[in-house]
Amino acid sequence: MPSKRIFLCQTTIDEEEGADILMVKPATLYLDVIAKLRAQTRRPIAAYHVSGEYAMVMAAHHMGWLDAPRVFHETLLSIKRSGPDLIFSYAIKELVQGGFLGSNPAR
Repeated sequence: MPSKRIFLCQTTIDEEEGADILMVKPATLYLDVIAKLRAQTRRPIAAYHVSGEYAMVMAAHHMGWLDAPRVFHETLLSIKRSGPDLIFSYAIKELVQGGFLGSNPAR
């Protein structure tokens, strides 16, 4: 697995080659990288909450160990705080059903 320094050097090369958006995945495991990248670039940053992160939470939810909508809400808030412009996630359906997005602004 590449170090943070190597990743940030690679994103500089990507920018020089004309990248329109810089993507970081898996988002949850690289919050520090997203924050550092936010500090060094003006390009839009996309954070990808990958399927493996989604699957882990859903498996624990189905076992009754946690409440998936609440965990996804906290997870995506932590990703948002790290500074990306866009977040891609498989968890949108659960967030809407849990009332964290959509028609229930009270949460």
